[in-house]
Amino acid sequence: MQSIPNEDYSIFNFFTPYPLTIANPRTDWCYKTEPDEHLAGRSIHYARGRVLGGCSSINAMIYMRGQKEDWDEWAARGNRGWSWDEVRPLFEKLEDYQHGAVDGYGAGGEMRVEDPRVHWEILDAWREAAAECGIAPIKVFNRGDNAGCAYFQMNQKRGRRWSATNAFLRPVMQRANLTVLTNALTTKLEIKDKTAQGVHFRHPQHGECSVEAMRETILAAGSIGSPQILQLSGIGPGSLLQSRGIKIVHDLAGVGENLHDHLQIRMQYRVHGVRTLNERANSLWGKAAMGLEYLLLRTGPLTMPPSQLGAFARSDPAQPTPNIEWHVQPLSLDKFGDPLHDFPAITPSVCNLRPASRGWVRITSPDPAAYPEIKLNYLESDEDRRVAVAGMRFTRRIMAAKALAKYRPEEFRPGPGVIEDKDLEKAAGELGTTIFHPIGSCKMGNDPLAVVDDRLRVRGIGRLRVIDASIMPRITSGNTNAPTYLIAEKGAAFLREDAGPSAP
Repeated sequence: MQSIPNEDYSIFNFFTPYPLTIANPRTDWCYKTEPDEHLAGRSIHYARGRVLGGCSSINAMIYMRGQKEDWDEWAARGNRGWSWDEVRPLFEKLEDYQHGAVDGYGAGGEMRVEDPRVHWEILDAWREAAAECGIAPIKVFNRGDNAGCAYFQMNQKRGRRWSATNAFLRPVMQRANLTVLTNALTTKLEIKDKTAQGVHFRHPQHGECSVEAMRETILAAGSIGSPQILQLSGIGPGSLLQSRGIKIVHDLAGVGENLHDHLQIRMQYRVHGVRTLNERANSLWGKAAMGLEYLLLRTGPLTMPPSQLGAFARSDPAQPTPNIEWHVQPLSLDKFGDPLHDFPAITPSVCNLRPASRGWVRITSPDPAAYPEIKLNYLESDEDRRVAVAGMRFTRRIMAAKALAKYRPEEFRPGPGVIEDKDLEKAAGELGTTIFHPIGSCKMGNDPLAVVDDRLRVRGIGRLRVIDASIMPRITSGNTNAPTYLIAEKGAAFLREDAGPSAP
């Protein structure tokens, strides 16, 4: 929808970039979700990148492909070309792994993948505790089955963020056939005879403008922006469009539906006799030492994403593959953007990788500047609540393991008095918050709610594709940035193939 010139937010930690990016209207759309019944009636901040590079310029940099089962499930739905065996070579083509073409990664691609540059004693101990509970230590994720515990790898280059802008845009900025126009607000698509002709937009210097497409129009505004633009253009559920005063161009029921996301439950523990980021960030000397280490060595806490250690497991033995993931953080705070607590603590956040609850994105007005209604319906399904409770109980087993005993962990959120399933469900709703992985609102498939086909063409509209995370029919197991790059790579290939060999 709209962006601003890219700024370099390469040092990513809780006391510098989050205040600069998350909830900052210069870099974040600052959406709010509608209140959710099972989230204690809360509305939560819903960050989306409003900067060149989109969310890759403000996210946590974690590189996760998803699991084999995710991609094979997409293919089983009739989406040709999207199985694990078909997408894995494309991931390798995109990757530039720090150690070369080893560990299942590729080398020489645009997307830099590096190991973390800081370690914490408390996280090493948590990894040992997880092993005591049946979650084996592994070297890397991303081999198809993520079962195990490892340090996350990141989209960084020498300790600095490596966003989509760094990887793909800046190297081609001088091309004659590329124009980058920032601060432009898309108002609608131009559709004639069920065929996309181009885009209308509003610009502060140029006013109302339009651009005609010579071949195709590509919509890549993400899981909030893409369905919003389609609906503003008259493509979407007919009853919604009529109620908002939009002329129906194409009644497409699935536009904006099927929205889902990973909800993390942020349990927190005070620890003793070990350093965490809390003390370092709250100390003037600690901040100075971290800054000096970063400037001299490009290592230390100023290179770290908020979550460094990850683990994947089954919430119960009946699950075919790991269905819960932990993001373990050597810190604690009340909510993103707040100061870190003034005592040593860790936050082992657990999330359901395959939520059953579904929400929507729906325009509230024909005004393109008006934010849409974003409803997630987190924890609406019985299954999601069961998995939440199982994940919290599993977290407690890990925290009670022998490897962590010497640090005397004390649960202070939600607290040891929360025991019964119904109370844990309530606590999950009170503690749960997004990991910023919205997907699915323009889903790919063949069913009545499908918006695009398996070549990402909008059903019923010619010369129009959606190429972003909104096309995922079901969320991948883990962070969604890498799968979004994969979607873009396949989308680009479809464009080239359909243009034919004689196209410039």
